[in-house]
Amino acid sequence: MQARAKTIQIFLPSGDPQGIRQAEITTRIVRLIEVPRALLKDFLAMPESAGGAVYFLFGDAEESAKPKVYIGQTTDLKKRLVKHHKERDFWQRAVVMLSRAESLTTTHSLYLERLCIKGAKEADRFVVENDTNGNKLNTTKPMEAECEELFETGETLMSTLGFQLFERPAKPVDGAHVYFCTASGTEARAQYTAEGMAVLKGSKARGQVTDSFKDKGFHVLRKQLEAEGILKPAGGQLVFTQDYLFKSPSAAAAIVVGNNMNGWLSWKNQEGKTLDAVVRQVAA
Repeated sequence: MQARAKTIQIFLPSGDPQGIRQAEITTRIVRLIEVPRALLKDFLAMPESAGGAVYFLFGDAEESAKPKVYIGQTTDLKKRLVKHHKERDFWQRAVVMLSRAESLTTTHSLYLERLCIKGAKEADRFVVENDTNGNKLNTTKPMEAECEELFETGETLMSTLGFQLFERPAKPVDGAHVYFCTASGTEARAQYTAEGMAVLKGSKARGQVTDSFKDKGFHVLRKQLEAEGILKPAGGQLVFTQDYLFKSPSAAAAIVVGNNMNGWLSWKNQEGKTLDAVVRQVAA
């Protein structure tokens, strides 16, 4: 189905764009509220915290290159968030999905929770902390259709708030331009996408890093990719075992070469033209 234009309303209760934010498509009943953990007390004083909801806890996963999320549902949001505040350390922001019409039943919430866990695992952008895929329910086809429409709205609002929980990363496209990085003996191939630089499976990265690289943030990411098996040792180099999307050409080049690099100049096409010449200079 072709995507349709949408009007989304963002409301800042305190006027602070870094504070609590509410997002909704005004013609639909789903509302998402993003809550920084430091402002949890303020949210708990809001009437929206009193009922039921599907909720998401976002934070960093120390053992992974990906961020972490926990997805749950409850009939008493205030009580559940207070419990998670006391017992779960990792999260820094919560997002709650609720009905403006207060029409979500427990069955709705349970089915939505299952859809959200499934969607997050399929997108594979976050480490999903849930041990299970949610509860299996005997639901009617009309209710499933209703929940899937609610999920679609929630998916759009989640991305609008900056959480690409359900969006599958842009995949390399057959026939698209391929760029190469061969600095320091590397043999890496990548495609430039709307989301960043996708280094292709089988690319060979430098086995060692420079001393100056060891105190950089990208070095931590490189070690995490090794720990997860995305980069595996082979013949003195590290080989990508799968396609991997980096947020920028420079991030991709830095991981491949093991040194700080200007990716716009490091990645070149078959004719030897830099990514900068092919993409940025043409668009300027």
